[in-house]
Amino acid sequence: MAVVMRAFVQQNVADGAEWATVHGVAEKLLAHLNEPEALEQLAIANMPGQSSALVQATFAEFARDLGFVDESKGLFDSYENRALRPDYYLPVGATGILLEVERGKTTINNMDLLDFWKCHLCEHANYLFLMVPQELRQNATMSPRREFNTVVKRMASFFVPRNYTNVRGLCVFGY
Repeated sequence: MAVVMRAFVQQNVADGAEWATVHGVAEKLLAHLNEPEALEQLAIANMPGQSSALVQATFAEFARDLGFVDESKGLFDSYENRALRPDYYLPVGATGILLEVERGKTTINNMDLLDFWKCHLCEHANYLFLMVPQELRQNATMSPRREFNTVVKRMASFFVPRNYTNVRGLCVFGY
């Protein structure tokens, strides 16, 4: 199954150079994730009982080649909870991209919304890449949960002008 991406962007930045750069990074990541070897690794990593760390491991080297730093510390130093860390961070000009990878707790524990909130608070990032399963099975007998579709529906509300936050753009990747 191919990795898909749905991008959201605030109207006021949609035609700017900053979004063009961010979206370009997203397109490079998407192309890498759709290479045959990456697809095979992602399929194994998304089997019941696996963790998001295994999903991260499938593209970690490529993310570092793009300039992402994993488990970036110090991005939330001005907050009481300084221990917040994204899975990956990439500086882009005066802002940056948080990249978060979810699997089993994507919508069950609202981790997608937590990741969005984390980006909203981050003074160093206004863009979020969120990787979620297209289909999630917690065990082999379970009917699949359509995580990607659910996340896309939930996140769309933040990109209606009256609901804008500090997150200027979001790319949801469904693996």
